Amino acid sequence: MRYPSIQTVLPGPIASRLIEKDTAYVSPSYTRTYPLVAERAEGLWIHDPDGNTFLDFTAGIAVCSTGHCHPRVVKAIQEQAERLLHMSGTDFYYTPQILLAEKLAHLVPGKEGRKVFFGNSGAEAIEAAFKLARWHTRRELNLAFFGAFHGRTMGALSLTASKTIQKKYYNPLVPGITHVPYPYCYRCPYGMCLPNCDTACVRWIEDPLFRTTVPPEEVAAVFVEPIQGEGGYIVPPPEFHRELYKLTQKYGILYVADEVQSGMGRTGKMFALEHFGVVPDIMALAKGIASGMPLGAMVARSAIMTWEAGSHASTFGGNPVSCQAALATIELLEESLIANAAARGEELMTGLRRMQKSIECMGDVRGKGLMVGVELVKDRVTKERAPEWRNAVIQKAFQKGLLLLGCGDSTIRFSPALTISSGEIEVGLEIFEAALREVAG
Repeated sequence: MRYPSIQTVLPGPIASRLIEKDTAYVSPSYTRTYPLVAERAEGLWIHDPDGNTFLDFTAGIAVCSTGHCHPRVVKAIQEQAERLLHMSGTDFYYTPQILLAEKLAHLVPGKEGRKVFFGNSGAEAIEAAFKLARWHTRRELNLAFFGAFHGRTMGALSLTASKTIQKKYYNPLVPGITHVPYPYCYRCPYGMCLPNCDTACVRWIEDPLFRTTVPPEEVAAVFVEPIQGEGGYIVPPPEFHRELYKLTQKYGILYVADEVQSGMGRTGKMFALEHFGVVPDIMALAKGIASGMPLGAMVARSAIMTWEAGSHASTFGGNPVSCQAALATIELLEESLIANAAARGEELMTGLRRMQKSIECMGDVRGKGLMVGVELVKDRVTKERAPEWRNAVIQKAFQKGLLLLGCGDSTIRFSPALTISSGEIEVGLEIFEAALREVAG
């Protein structure tokens, strides 16, 4: 098996000089967890400019679904770059965008026809969904969930309810958004868990919310992550999405699924909502869609996407190179990588749960496919969260050559490339356990 190789104190001398320049010239708003300078990469392995090699369990925040620099994706990018770099799909037609739209329209769940709007990111996909929902319904109100992360542009940020730092000094945001409880059933902060935990949060929306303060006839859409990402890799109970969908149907509200992080094979199915048997009205995609190239897509039922020319557009969205990368990515996902994500995800969860038996600070272990979270707690009975331990474990793992990221208050997320092997999972678990024991015992 291949292991990380750390040759210098981290960061090394070359990386340190680059970080000094970054500090001088790059926005301080970026959240760098540890001093990694990525120089080159292949598969799950990252090399820094000082010759250190790291095992990457982040995939660039769940983006490089086919691994870093997959040869088939690189080839597709190179060949497209020689043919056409840009012509703006807003004003002209070109083959890769048309073919990708056709592919996505047939890929998403549901028998009805679909149409696609292309942007450059997940936030842009959410913005497009936000605008389309208002345009189609002529309603001004929307619902989103506590813990949700939908992006940082003003509309997407208005829907986000992850951390206050993301909204600090940006108010007033887009009005008319009400945040409601998401089912954190492993550690419910709302006191809703009994009885009927699966549907308590949905029932709360209808009563008291719709009964007392928010007229349901004025709600355009509900924005929801099938599995919450930044909020802590929260997997809702089985009936949650089905009951939420029934509620939206009852009041003519659009069901908007944010599959930016959970989609494109990450959970062992092409889209996470397939685990719950729900077909959304609108779906937002990005991250893993193009293996690292900037691309976002909003896919909606054709009966909904009836806005007129000029209603919304993007100069660079659906760039031909990014679209060609996405076509190559989807081909790889369908061939083998979705199945690999499901199989390797089971191995990862099994290994973490085996570890959990002897390490008291490991609280809930949850996830689907290769979207897995481990909650660190100070006490399993009280479930008191341990964010300082979480942060220390991530730092310790980095020093040992394993790249991890946090989410939620005290969760460590595992989101490696869908190409990961059993051996790479074994190595990652070995390093993670060592880091965990050194920090928390």
